[in-house]
Amino acid sequence: MKANEVNITRVFNAPRELVFDAWSSAANLEKWYAPDGCSIRVKTFSFEEGAAFHHCITIPDGKDCWCIGTFLTIDRPNTLVYTLINADENGNEVQSEEAGFEHEWPNKTTVTITFTADGDKTIMHLHQTVDEALAKRTGAYPSWLSMFDRLEAGLA
Repeated sequence: MKANEVNITRVFNAPRELVFDAWSSAANLEKWYAPDGCSIRVKTFSFEEGAAFHHCITIPDGKDCWCIGTFLTIDRPNTLVYTLINADENGNEVQSEEAGFEHEWPNKTTVTITFTADGDKTIMHLHQTVDEALAKRTGAYPSWLSMFDRLEAGLA
């Protein structure tokens, strides 16, 4: 884990099983896993280690951001690790620029989320293997913050 990569810690006023489960189904993700003003549609989703997913976040200007990924670790309610790969609508891996991202954006990142109980609250820590300054410049970092606001509202 590199210090200059994306690291976000958020405290939720909900039990960690509930916070973890918000990540565990397409129906749950469709409620919050897109920044404000954006929408998500999940094409495929199987919440099992080694299983893949394919989804699209549509931003207000109509641009589609397709991603595929694989769940590497699912340890309920402690840890979730998955890959995020730039893709097209058919689930084919594409280069960052072809996907509409800056050329510095990696084609593949790994997201690690840990969930720690703190009484009746949950401390959730997200780490993504991408430079934090790049993520802030491209909007990825504030997108995570917006999504976590939506998750918090949904858990309330």
